[in-house]
Amino acid sequence: MRYALPVVGLAILAAFLAIGLRLDPRQVPSPLIGKPAPAFALPSLDEDRQISLEDLKGRPVLVNFWA
Repeated sequence: MRYALPVVGLAILAAFLAIGLRLDPRQVPSPLIGKPAPAFALPSLDEDRQISLEDLKGRPVLVNFWA
């Protein structure tokens, strides 16, 4: 009886993960897909200059959405 709650919780979590792994991420609707990135100009962290979207064209960029 003492281990029933963790086992049930683990089973529910496993069920959600199994359902999520079967979904196709390309079918998730998003209003931002296919839209250009917004223009920006931000100060560089290591130099005294500004970085804009034009400076990054043609290069891979990692975007941290939660920053």
